[in-house]
Amino acid sequence: TVPAPEAIVAAVAKNSDTSNSLKPNEEFGVLGRIGIGLAIIGGVINCTLYNDKYEKIKKNLVFFKFEYILVDDGHRDVIFEHFQGVKLDVIEEGTHFMISWLHRPIIFDIRTRLRSVPSITEIKDLQTINITLRILYRPRAELLPKIFCKFGFKICCTKSQFDAIELITQRTLISQRVSELLTERAAQFGLLLNDILITHLSFRPEFTSAVEFKQVAQQDVEKQRFLVEKTEQSRRANVIAAEGDVRAADLIGKALDEVGDGLIELRRIEAAEGITNQLSKSRNSVYLPHGPQMLLNITGAMQ
Repeated sequence: TVPAPEAIVAAVAKNSDTSNSLKPNEEFGVLGRIGIGLAIIGGVINCTLYNDKYEKIKKNLVFFKFEYILVDDGHRDVIFEHFQGVKLDVIEEGTHFMISWLHRPIIFDIRTRLRSVPSITEIKDLQTINITLRILYRPRAELLPKIFCKFGFKICCTKSQFDAIELITQRTLISQRVSELLTERAAQFGLLLNDILITHLSFRPEFTSAVEFKQVAQQDVEKQRFLVEKTEQSRRANVIAAEGDVRAADLIGKALDEVGDGLIELRRIEAAEGITNQLSKSRNSVYLPHGPQMLLNITGAMQ
């Protein structure tokens, strides 16, 4: 038989009144049971932590210990997790928390560092050179997880592809070319090269001596060439001077034929004037002596 609706409503109202009257008591009962459970768990943990018999349990409880790591300025942190491996997220500067047994921090220094790379290599003309490169480099922060997983902390170098003459005469171009090659190569390893400069370049002692001997020989050749040119110019000067003397003698001969001894007398007078100037400055001569040698016998010629 189906009960009447009025009976159903009355039964529901009665049950609701009973539940409302018992609700506070039930809440206190639940809280009491939770408190008793927490007390029991606390007592068990206390006993296990201070009892050597439960050393394994104590170590398991330490698994839930949190630690913090401090990432300094200019550094980055990569987290290695025991379940997932190396995480792709890079931790920046600051203080960060982690679970000691689950996470292992790997600190990277991303500041620009100086490295001098000496290398002994063979160049294009089979000569052996000693070259030193100064490199300013730093790792790319966003690629630190890949760098750690793939390469670790290894660095590679390159070789020269030029001959000795190009190394000496085109040093700037070679530095630029080496910088491009190393930058392209370092990009595969996640490194940024800020500056590359050739600071030292030397050849083998035999090659250096050969170059010095060659330069000395070239200087000797230039010296001999200069001496030959000097001798040639001296010869030409002597020829020109002789031609001038011949031309002057011809002109003097023609002048003597045209005007007689006037030119000779003029030269004699000029010489006598010079002699008188010298005698006037001498303290030992107080008068002009007579004789054919004095004043080139001008007085006799004038008479």
